Amino acid sequence: MIDATLRIGFAGPLVTYQDAGRPGHMRFGVSASGPMDPLAHAAANAALGNPDDATTVEISMGGLSLECISGVLSLAITGADFTVERAGEKSKAWNVFSLEQGEKLTVRGGKTGSWAYLAFAGNVEAPEWLGKSATHSTSGFGGGQLVAGEKIHVSDARLREDRHGEIERPSFLGTDNTVRVVMGPQDRYFTDSAKREFQSEPFTLTSAFDRMGVRLSGPKLDLAGALSIPSEPISRGAIQVSGDGVPTVLLADHQTTGGYPKIATVISADIGKLSQLRAGDQVRFVPIAAPDAVQIVRDTAAAREIYLAAISEPKGTLEQRLMANNLISGAVSGDEEIEKS
Repeated sequence: MIDATLRIGFAGPLVTYQDAGRPGHMRFGVSASGPMDPLAHAAANAALGNPDDATTVEISMGGLSLECISGVLSLAITGADFTVERAGEKSKAWNVFSLEQGEKLTVRGGKTGSWAYLAFAGNVEAPEWLGKSATHSTSGFGGGQLVAGEKIHVSDARLREDRHGEIERPSFLGTDNTVRVVMGPQDRYFTDSAKREFQSEPFTLTSAFDRMGVRLSGPKLDLAGALSIPSEPISRGAIQVSGDGVPTVLLADHQTTGGYPKIATVISADIGKLSQLRAGDQVRFVPIAAPDAVQIVRDTAAAREIYLAAISEPKGTLEQRLMANNLISGAVSGDEEIEKS
């Protein structure tokens, strides 16, 4: 095994190092951060045989370009359907491929999705904070944002040709723009009409969208009266409503406390799905009971484990793959009688 170095040619805004996140520090005012789409992040690592929480580069729609200036290694890209160009050839996301010295990789925003994940076969030498490389975008703590001219160092870089090729996408996630929520904890303070409209009308994601959260446009969600609540802990997925009746869904880098009322909370199984929507996309919220949410999360966790285990299996070397397939159709034993022409 050798080391590999990649030089950053261009990196758009919010292109950062992320691992699985930094849980356990909210009481100190530190959000967990981590990937906006946790499953896509884990899938990129699994496809290379990395631990689920290994450091990746989270790529926003701003895009990223890299050049390998030393070594050779395998890479995996998952998440949004971004355009990928490697060594002058275009390919699709959800793929494992190699990059060697002198070759360039460019990832640009594609037709759908907001966040892609680039994983490396090896150990990414990214700065850590509180033992994690997950970047908190507003403070910069953690691995940090990628900047043109800087280098990515990968120790113990590996060429995993036995894993090259397409990565199977998860089939247990919904494909429509409905997101399941549990109502509350302050839904009782909203008017009946506000709650009805929240549950029945579509909302549109606005351009006020970053790793902290996304503001929505849609029906105004009025309170039933003046409300003053003490600042309290906030979880990822909380839908808080400001004084103007506009809801905001809190995401990976959300603040740890706040005093705005929360009309509902997105279940964790649907966070990645919501985060991959784009400004201008519509979303509908579907309320479910808390016990149902718990069961859905358990079922999703089980399906996730099976899926990641499946894509983590090597596909075999090129020679092994060729031997496993019949490349000649219409072969005969030689004993058959051949018709005279």
